[in-house]
Amino acid sequence: MTRLWLRRGASLLTLLLVVLLVAACAAVPAAAPAASEPAPAATDAPAAEAAADAPAAGAAMAPTAGGFPNKALQIMAPANPGGGWDTTARLLAQAMSESGISPVPVEVFNVPGAGGTVGLAQLVSQNAGDPYTIMMMGRVMVGSILTNQSPVTLAESTPLARLTAEYEIIVVPKDSPFQTMADLVAAFQADPQSIAWAGGSAGGTDHILVGQIAKTAGVAPEGINYIAYSGGGEAAASILGGQVAAGVSGIGEWAEFIQSGEMRALAVSSADRLEGLPDVPTLVESGVDVVLLNWRGVVGPPNMSEEDVAWWIEALTKTNDSAEWQETLATNGWDNVFQTGDEFGATLAEDDAVIGEVLKEIGLVE
Repeated sequence: MTRLWLRRGASLLTLLLVVLLVAACAAVPAAAPAASEPAPAATDAPAAEAAADAPAAGAAMAPTAGGFPNKALQIMAPANPGGGWDTTARLLAQAMSESGISPVPVEVFNVPGAGGTVGLAQLVSQNAGDPYTIMMMGRVMVGSILTNQSPVTLAESTPLARLTAEYEIIVVPKDSPFQTMADLVAAFQADPQSIAWAGGSAGGTDHILVGQIAKTAGVAPEGINYIAYSGGGEAAASILGGQVAAGVSGIGEWAEFIQSGEMRALAVSSADRLEGLPDVPTLVESGVDVVLLNWRGVVGPPNMSEEDVAWWIEALTKTNDSAEWQETLATNGWDNVFQTGDEFGATLAEDDAVIGEVLKEIGLVE
């Protein structure tokens, strides 16, 4: 029994010595750099403070003091699945999640109808003050509000960020008799009603482009046979099925069909040929003096708190700077035209005035 107690006592003493040794090592300060090592360069205080204040791409966003967000965020795509707004919304949600910027899941849902104005009305009436739901939109919606005489306007939303821009492209089915844009325009001039154009919502960017082509070609506005679709998938089906003569949309929407050879690109609406489509001439080269750029962005509902607006703007800024989003821009051939808050709001007001005048010129609104 005595030997047993002696063994236990020795074990306890050994354990105590180990604990004391570990504690003593932890208390020793880190060694100073060797004399041969260069001392760290002096830090410029203002620059360091600016870097600390700048949003870091990929860094997870913390909830606000009020606890927002503590459940899934939602991005409304005010169109059917498969179109430009739907695609951009899903890629934005993916970038926010994959980059680790959003601390909660980001989901996308669709509310199609009337060029996005059905979704806009829902955002304003049902989501007022709710920061958990924002809406994808774009230049198309500015025109749709006017042509649909929407009682709700973008002035009632909260501008958050303009994200991307892309040019329009005119395509025909692979077996179309129109080999060039000049061929299509000549047929359009000869018999305007015989050329059915497929595109997005009435009064949107696609419709405006067709109207400008008609004006340049000397075709009266009432001669335009434009068929509006609420989703890119439906428009693509009508083109591939030969139900229309030509289609108009953002370049990214028809890219896979052009690459597969199912559609033939006739012209782009840029001032110069695009790097990703070097063999496709511009409308200007084709004798149609029109240049048009489309953009997309996100707005929130009315009555959002300043704190929640600031959270969204910082989160969107970080997403825009992330490697995931930059890859998305490059893959889809989108230009980065990032703006936030009041600056984006000023762009909305300016486009509203400009598009209103264009729609009057081509006879889409009085």
